[in-house]
Amino acid sequence: MNLVVVESPAKSKTLKKFLGKDYQIIASYGHIRDLIPKGGAVDPDKSFAMHYRVLEDRKRQVNAIIAKFKQADRLYLATDPDREGEAISWHLCEILREKKILKEERVHRVVFFEITKGAVLEAFAHPRHISTTLIDAQQARRALDYLIGFTLSPLLCKKVGGGLSAGRVQSPALRLIVDREDEIEAFVKREYWSITAQLDKDGEKFNAYLYKKQGVKLDRFAISTEKSAHEIRAALQVAKPVQVLKVDKKERKRRPPPPFMTSTLQQEAARKLGFSAKRTMMVAQQLYEGVDLGAGQVGLITYMRTDSLVLSSLIVKEIRDYILRTYGQDNLPREIQVYKNRSKNAQEAHEAIRPTSISNVAEKIKSHLSAEQFRLYELIWKRTLACQMMYANYDTVSADIACGNDFILRASGSTLKHPGFLTVYQEGSDNDEVEAGAGDNAENKRLPELQVDELLTLDKVTAEQNFTKPPPRYTEASLIKTLEQHGIGRPSTYAAILSTIQARNYVELEKKHFKPTPTGRMVSRFLADNFTRYVDYAFTAHLEDELDEVSRGELDWRQLMEKFWQPFKSLVQEKDEAVSRSEVMTARILGTDPKSGKEVSVRFGRYGPFVQIGHRDDEEKPRFASLRAQQKIDTINLEEALQLFTLPRALGETDRGEPVQACSGRWGPYLKYGDNSVSLASDDDPYTITLERALAVIAEKKKLGAEKIIKNFEGSTVQVLKGRWGPYVSDGKKNVALRDDDPHTITLERALAVIAEKKKLDAEKIIKNFEGSTVQVLKGRWGPYVSDGKKNVKIASGQDPKLLTLEMCQNMIAKAPAKKGRRKSAKKKNA
Repeated sequence: MNLVVVESPAKSKTLKKFLGKDYQIIASYGHIRDLIPKGGAVDPDKSFAMHYRVLEDRKRQVNAIIAKFKQADRLYLATDPDREGEAISWHLCEILREKKILKEERVHRVVFFEITKGAVLEAFAHPRHISTTLIDAQQARRALDYLIGFTLSPLLCKKVGGGLSAGRVQSPALRLIVDREDEIEAFVKREYWSITAQLDKDGEKFNAYLYKKQGVKLDRFAISTEKSAHEIRAALQVAKPVQVLKVDKKERKRRPPPPFMTSTLQQEAARKLGFSAKRTMMVAQQLYEGVDLGAGQVGLITYMRTDSLVLSSLIVKEIRDYILRTYGQDNLPREIQVYKNRSKNAQEAHEAIRPTSISNVAEKIKSHLSAEQFRLYELIWKRTLACQMMYANYDTVSADIACGNDFILRASGSTLKHPGFLTVYQEGSDNDEVEAGAGDNAENKRLPELQVDELLTLDKVTAEQNFTKPPPRYTEASLIKTLEQHGIGRPSTYAAILSTIQARNYVELEKKHFKPTPTGRMVSRFLADNFTRYVDYAFTAHLEDELDEVSRGELDWRQLMEKFWQPFKSLVQEKDEAVSRSEVMTARILGTDPKSGKEVSVRFGRYGPFVQIGHRDDEEKPRFASLRAQQKIDTINLEEALQLFTLPRALGETDRGEPVQACSGRWGPYLKYGDNSVSLASDDDPYTITLERALAVIAEKKKLGAEKIIKNFEGSTVQVLKGRWGPYVSDGKKNVALRDDDPHTITLERALAVIAEKKKLDAEKIIKNFEGSTVQVLKGRWGPYVSDGKKNVKIASGQDPKLLTLEMCQNMIAKAPAKKGRRKSAKKKNA
């Protein structure tokens, strides 16, 4: 019997189709070993020896693999074809070696980049040994990440605040976001005016922009005031004759984009599908491992962690045949389109991300895919097809038009002559911040047929005021693109980088753009000021290059570690002694509070800049207030600081005699009236809002509340209400969506029955309670999970939920990252 170890059950189902009854397949469920979770896991004094342990939730699976290995003739390690997959195979061999049951001649490593019958059988026919150079590179990365984290994170906690961490790649990524935010805040907008003329040729109208004045080409800021803009507009309006000076006609070719690699797939999925990098990789993994198309599992795409743009000759032939059959000879270039990554570290032995067969047309297999799988697969399928199609062909026209002796206008147009690859695929763009002005995109704008010296009619001239815009915040797509340009991270790490800086509460996604939190800015500033080299983009990229050299066998990993460790360790010790917490917090004395006589200071805290009145060693506790959005720690004065302590403000009373106050709380500014409250909109300032405006806000709240009620039941707390997701019934404690009942005709008896049924279903969800604890083991839509009422943690496949102890559940909850929503709440509470 041959034993095959893969990473996931989905992959094992697909392989079973190809390997036959002589092969037994078992999943490791990802990594099985990791560094011990405490100091000393990496020992620099002993040649960076690394101490591992089997993960708690993988012990059962490891024991199952060991038991099956003892009965097997051969072991095939078929984990993923990257360094993490190589590491899983190596860790399993190390465990078998420690058990003294490993026989090297019985162990084979098989690697395939697509899960198709041909690729799998070829890999099993030509197995290899585990790559020591890949393992060395993975060990070096793991050791670097551990030593940086375990050395720098405690210093961050000591100098900045608890619960903080730093990382080899996450810190430069955070710096990019913080630096961009600094640019946005430092940005000073500039005014400029654009002049556009509407021209007419035989009833066909088109626009042209002012290009030259008195022979001088105008740049963006040539017209900077309203006065000069309207003077030029008035002069241009009466300038004559309006005559064509020059017409340039050209043919422009637009080449198709290359096939996807990991970074470009993540960018395009973010732009077009709204997927996060993590979500993209999760769905791509499902497509790679296999989907049941009716006759069993089929791997639909090649391996999704790659930086290669190479396509195999077989798939290229299949693509070209499909293009010829479906789109005709006009859309098939004579020569094969060849793409090559400019990065010196690109793994050209791998392939780009592509369908395993172009015959698996996205629309034809749609019924077998989930909505997410279909959308991502369609994106990959179309891009792969397009990359081998004919270029798009445009006819472009540019005309210079004289208006009198002083002005020259320019009109541009572009007409799509032959769509080529655009028939199938149009690449997305990050340019969501476009500034107005001369030279706007002329694509697909038609101009009438113009001849030199012919006269035109000028209908009207408009002068438009514009302002320069600050650089946009990073989206997931643009941040991945920038990281890639700097050489920071690798295909397998981008999703993890983005997830980590969000999980640490260093950044938030605001309208799909990254914005640093106060904590993130403080951490980034501390690292940039004190560990400049280690958050430098060039240094991080060079370290990545050296790790790639290790993977190619060109550099010894321990030499790399030694060169890094000693200077880093010395710098951490130096900064620990030299930098005080007060320096990091940048405290500034503003003066004295006239009411209490206590010192007023402003400083930077974990939850952002704040003003403090008094000291911690005073008899009375100091008072704190967060700075408002537009206030800066460097410019706020005493008067502005003291105003922050004026909340709550008494505004007056409602017509029912309820006192009205403007307040600030956990969820931001709000109004309190009697025992009720209502949030203030972003346009309303709690420090300046008037009673009149406050009463209008309260009235609007009451109106919305009344409109929400569909039905009341006399003598009962039960109501039928409108909600964001549709009508629901509520008894004040339990809300239950109405699916089959008419919200307008439902009776009280039926409403109570609906609530009771929901409570019964909730009770049936419980698998296990622990006496004296809020922790429960529950059934969920996606399988069993552990909950403490605040955090839900999915139970790993293969782990029996009925056998979990309270201690095991508490450990699972403690290790799981906090929910994003709760992190935001905590931030607002402390603000």
